Amino acid sequence: MSNTDIIIGEVVGTALLILLGGGVCAAVTLKKSKAQNAGWLAITFGWGFAVLTAAYVSAGVSGAHLNPAVTIGLAVTGGTEWNQVPLYIGSQMVGAMIGAFLVWVAYYGQFQAHMADLGGQPEPAEGPDDAKAGPVLGIFSTGPEVRNAAMNLATEVIGTFVLLIAILTQGLNGSGEGLGTLGVLITALVVVSVGLSLGGPTGYAINPARDLGPRIVHALLPLKHKGRSDWGYAWVPVVGPVVGAVLAGLLYNVAFA
Repeated sequence: MSNTDIIIGEVVGTALLILLGGGVCAAVTLKKSKAQNAGWLAITFGWGFAVLTAAYVSAGVSGAHLNPAVTIGLAVTGGTEWNQVPLYIGSQMVGAMIGAFLVWVAYYGQFQAHMADLGGQPEPAEGPDDAKAGPVLGIFSTGPEVRNAAMNLATEVIGTFVLLIAILTQGLNGSGEGLGTLGVLITALVVVSVGLSLGGPTGYAINPARDLGPRIVHALLPLKHKGRSDWGYAWVPVVGPVVGAVLAGLLYNVAFA
């Protein structure tokens, strides 16, 4: 595929992923939303359907990586050329930021109503605990329930490893053929499974662009009383998925290739 295909497919696909995934987080979180307090099941299935939609749209254009961890895992196994990795990741970051911005646009009224009620509350205090995170940061990016860097990193490594090994082994058979479009559905269901089973500790970023791009947008958006973007934690949902992807790629090379 051409560089143009990669850029278009990954920007559009990742933007759709974050628009729909961040959208369900906004729907569940913000006041004046009909889905407020719908809960964790709504979030996990919302993200799964977001993956399904985004991957279906972009699969025929760029291969629907939509995730730097997927790109790196495929590069480790030889499925993607290393010289294409920066283009994939750059496109994914741009798409993630566009998607996060569109969440803000779609829920502008709800953001205004929600943030107005926070006007009398003090800014989150500096410190090592999760009070550093702003009150709507969870719409844009992830954060741990128990803040411990080693534990949080391990959770992201494990969750991403599960996602990547499931993607890499899809449809293995004697002819070496994959599952085609059926693989998009299976990947979406794996994301739901990871969210339900392993998402509780950290919110399961399992995708560096999904977390970092929207976190940057949170920092830039003109939201009063939004609090901090928790940059002290931001490295965990970047490093953890990359490590998990590399481990999955290495296991695939040893056991499945």
